[in-house]
Amino acid sequence: MQSFTPLASNMACLDPIRVLMVEDDPDDVYLTMDALRASRLRLNLDVVSDGVEAIQYLRANHDRRPDLILLDLNLPRMDGREVLTVIKEDPVLNAIPVVVLTTSKAEEDIAASYRKHANCYVSKPVNIEEFRTVLASIESFWFSIVRLPTEVARRADG
Repeated sequence: MQSFTPLASNMACLDPIRVLMVEDDPDDVYLTMDALRASRLRLNLDVVSDGVEAIQYLRANHDRRPDLILLDLNLPRMDGREVLTVIKEDPVLNAIPVVVLTTSKAEEDIAASYRKHANCYVSKPVNIEEFRTVLASIESFWFSIVRLPTEVARRADG
């Protein structure tokens, strides 16, 4: 597992936002880390490279559950479709938002992901600048506009 925490100027949030990226392509991991370096938010990015690792990570880190999961569909050992099913059928994990971030543009993959309760489906652009733009949009939407379940839980706890 890799971890990455970019420097951030905005300290309004006491706890950093936790993102789990499930991705086996080192280039996509690098591009994601590069895009997050410009983040104005406090983010911790943990990366696992296959579906089995993802499930192990989620079940082992009760006190460090991610606020958001970026999930590729095409993974070794257990593909993203199976990971999505496990997450959304688990009453402890199913509130974690899952963004399917994958190269597949197949209509069946899109439809199946939503049937399995993915929170959104994003096809990875091939162009590096477009990839950065997509990640910035994901960051803006999920961490500036949306109220996350973990945010509500933190406020309730104290």
